[in-house]
Amino acid sequence: MNENHSKHELIYRKRWLAGQLRYAAENHPVIILSGARQVGKSTLLLQERPFSEWRYLTLDDYDILHQAEKNPQDLWAGTSHVVIDEVQKSPRLVEAIKKTVDSNNNRHSFVLSGSANMNLMKQVSESLAGRAVYYTLHPMTYGEINSSPMKNPLESLFNSELPENYKLKKSLPDAVSLMWKGFMPGLMRYSEPKSILLWWEGYVMTYLERDLRQLSQIESLSDFRRLMTACALRCGKIINQTEVSRDTGISQPTVHRYMNLLEITHLMTRVPAYAVNRTKRLMKSPKLIWTDPGLATFLSGFYDKDSLLSSDYTGSIFESMIYLHLHVLTQLMAPRARIYFWRTSTGKEVDFVIEWGRKLIAVEVKFSDQARYADISGIQLFIDEYPETAAGLLIYNGRAIKQMSDKIIALPWTMLTS
Repeated sequence: MNENHSKHELIYRKRWLAGQLRYAAENHPVIILSGARQVGKSTLLLQERPFSEWRYLTLDDYDILHQAEKNPQDLWAGTSHVVIDEVQKSPRLVEAIKKTVDSNNNRHSFVLSGSANMNLMKQVSESLAGRAVYYTLHPMTYGEINSSPMKNPLESLFNSELPENYKLKKSLPDAVSLMWKGFMPGLMRYSEPKSILLWWEGYVMTYLERDLRQLSQIESLSDFRRLMTACALRCGKIINQTEVSRDTGISQPTVHRYMNLLEITHLMTRVPAYAVNRTKRLMKSPKLIWTDPGLATFLSGFYDKDSLLSSDYTGSIFESMIYLHLHVLTQLMAPRARIYFWRTSTGKEVDFVIEWGRKLIAVEVKFSDQARYADISGIQLFIDEYPETAAGLLIYNGRAIKQMSDKIIALPWTMLTS
């Protein structure tokens, strides 16, 4: 057995995205797989067929990186199926892949993986335009951690098919413990709080000292760390860069650049505002969500779950955890659904709006064990404004599936995971 395989198989859980990648490999010459550091990209590609049978190369290996710079075509001599990891380290390699794909009628197949968003990296997206399909691997869902088969509830909700009222027999898992710990695959082996904190500390240090220096010139790592903390404390909030600049003492252009880097490296996302007029969506301030709630919690200084539970941030971190699960589910649809948030000038809002073609689902998230009628007022307003909405969804921390109105259903958050 390939030693790379044995190194990874002890902690591997099947990832729901694997099926999408297999389908793409049958139809496209190049797959781009990006995602945050340590999210499990290499492990997936080393474990899941057919990719586990392809030649695997990583540009973390200096010798392979040197060859990629000098004679990149030699890397796939003698084979037509290649996985190349950390591909963002060698822009020249991407151009060689383009020439290979163009010169032999797509007889070669490549998977290019990296911890930067290749769709946002101009050189990669321009060179492979029309040749590549793009996927993002996110932190694990609760369902993946428990090896649950993938069933996407969004598909039936988009068809206005609401589940029947029902009460789950089992108690829900402790949401605070889960979102405090986080959903990175490397955390699965740890249960002790100290070990989890040390893992996140090492993760942040590696990110600051390695990934950022490779991607961009950072004038001050301490400034960047301060910005990360400021953004973590704004998780689930509409982001105002001028306010962040004032609070951190970092210039606004630098705040803008640093936030872009957090997004390019998949640690953070800015959820755009929903409006029928797509131009208006670009003009409104986005809502900030961290890709893994455990990272937001760590950066915010909640070093034990009790301090998180007793804080004002519990609801925002819960919202981040729900966003992770919704985002994974939207990426499994074809074509992929998009996530927005909605807020009126008078402050009425819906946490997330999921758009798939001309269909909409309005989502409200509440860290509560009871589904209350008052919790769906924002969804009701949204449906009044957009009657084409297929369903309204109240996601909460209780056990009952409960229909709240003709179009609105309350769901325990675990229903997103199996």
